[in-house]
Amino acid sequence: MGEIIEFIERFAKVSDAPVRTGTEVTSVRRAGDGYLVTTSGGEIRCRTVVIASGACNRPTVPPFGDAVPASVEQLTPFDYRGPDGLPDGGVLVVGASATGVQLAAELRRSGRPVTLSAGEQVRLPRTYRGRDVLWWMDASGLWDQRYDEVDDLTRARRLPSPQLVGTPERTTLDLNALMSMGVEPVGRWAAVRDGRALFSGGLRNVFSLADLKMNRLLDTFDEWARTHGRDAEVAPPERFAPTRVPESTRLWLDLRGGEIAAIVWATGFRPDYGWLDVPVVDEKGRLRHEGGVVDSPGLYALGLPVLRRRKSTFIYGIEDDAREVVDHLARHLAVRP
Repeated sequence: MGEIIEFIERFAKVSDAPVRTGTEVTSVRRAGDGYLVTTSGGEIRCRTVVIASGACNRPTVPPFGDAVPASVEQLTPFDYRGPDGLPDGGVLVVGASATGVQLAAELRRSGRPVTLSAGEQVRLPRTYRGRDVLWWMDASGLWDQRYDEVDDLTRARRLPSPQLVGTPERTTLDLNALMSMGVEPVGRWAAVRDGRALFSGGLRNVFSLADLKMNRLLDTFDEWARTHGRDAEVAPPERFAPTRVPESTRLWLDLRGGEIAAIVWATGFRPDYGWLDVPVVDEKGRLRHEGGVVDSPGLYALGLPVLRRRKSTFIYGIEDDAREVVDHLARHLAVRP
């Protein structure tokens, strides 16, 4: 994190941009041929605005969370500070993407009984053929796939984050690793009824689909290495054991019986546009845009999932998006009102 802060501070110094730190934007609204931005430090009038506030401003919690008994503490990753901050007893982690698997592992290492509710997931090895999997994504060009080349853009923008953890050892953390630690998997949490958490019974299908997609991706890496003459630079192709399916899985948990003391909702995040007083947000809270060009003249966005490329949410990946979005912005400014 320190390196990122230094990078941003260095950029501000080199660019000599009028950066306003500690300033909260409370409103953006149309004003004449541009926008009026209201902040905690005053108002700014401008012809263009770039929304770069990210896609993970607020945690997403299913509506049935309100039906969980009051005796069970509920937290999101924003609230979680470590195992010691939870009441004694078992923990139910909901969600098996990057956040969920990391929290489940940490809680289990602390000695707690952990149950993991797993829905759709993206399984990836930390390393493949001797290289970090993100090296493969970059080198093979998959990160550069454009939004207008994606078959189902809406789905691509909603995919959960891969089951990856950053450690010096570059450890793979997937459902097999968690089960070896003693984490109990259950299906997707579907509802709460009479104090019981009800789970779907489709774990086998969920695991099989995640394995299938991972192997297809590894096939893509192998094909790229072969066709580009890179096989000699990396280790031989490999495949990983399928995700183990327990002989039996629970379809419900009694949340009133004391087995579960806390629930951690690792069910994703969403952007917060409560300050955006321009009618460009759909009924699901998503910004309406085409490759970062928002449905209001002079309004733009950066840093959202698959904004223009699959790498759009990465700090290193936003550069190409920014170049194209700023080109459009400059053309907009070149037209005098």
